[in-house]
Amino acid sequence: MINSKELLPYTKDLNLLFVEDHQELCEHTADILKNFFKSVDTVNDGESALKLYQKKSYDIVLTDIRMPKMDGIELTKHLYAIKPSQAVIILSAHDESSYLIPLINLGVSQFIQKPIDYQELLKVLYNIAKTCQINEQDLSKKDTIINLQGGFTYDQINKMLKKDNEVIYLTKFEILFLDLLGTIQNKIFSNDDIVHFYKQNNENIDPQNIRKLVSKLRKKISQDSIESIYGVGYRLVSTSM
Repeated sequence: MINSKELLPYTKDLNLLFVEDHQELCEHTADILKNFFKSVDTVNDGESALKLYQKKSYDIVLTDIRMPKMDGIELTKHLYAIKPSQAVIILSAHDESSYLIPLINLGVSQFIQKPIDYQELLKVLYNIAKTCQINEQDLSKKDTIINLQGGFTYDQINKMLKKDNEVIYLTKFEILFLDLLGTIQNKIFSNDDIVHFYKQNNENIDPQNIRKLVSKLRKKISQDSIESIYGVGYRLVSTSM
């Protein structure tokens, strides 16, 4: 059994987004969550959730499946496209089992069944929040902002490409590519390295399509930010090189 003293050290600095169209359940659950998290924002449909997510960074997203305007599956797809490492917890009813396989295929691994067992919810939140803190500590040990050619920057934590503080939209495949090349700057990554990395992240990329991906990405950032080494692979060129 998880108690507040165990949970609070891991959650007190985290932001949570709760998406639930049942107003009474949303308010009751949010009142409980606010005892543990730095902030808890609530919305009642997937479309509103996505708009809010695009404005603010969240450590955990807790969402229902069946909602107006945009369901939980579509919302999750959009969240992962923006931030592949986003922690997502799905609330599901007994009659929604058919929805779970698409969510599992997207990479969701945490599900809470309705009616909510709050002790089970706290247990799941404890495990996720603990992982978030460990990942944050690991990332804090290195510089997570990569300065690229042409005044562009890539934020490895929030998965954001910017120029002059303006966010430039990236697809999930483009984010994964920058994540890989940013893990070890100056390292040349071969096509095999790239294909393997995508598989680790539950995605498939044909080696023949890597060049097309690089070409599209170069239209969003400086041409000189990604160096192609013929017959070897690709590397990221930062201004600190």
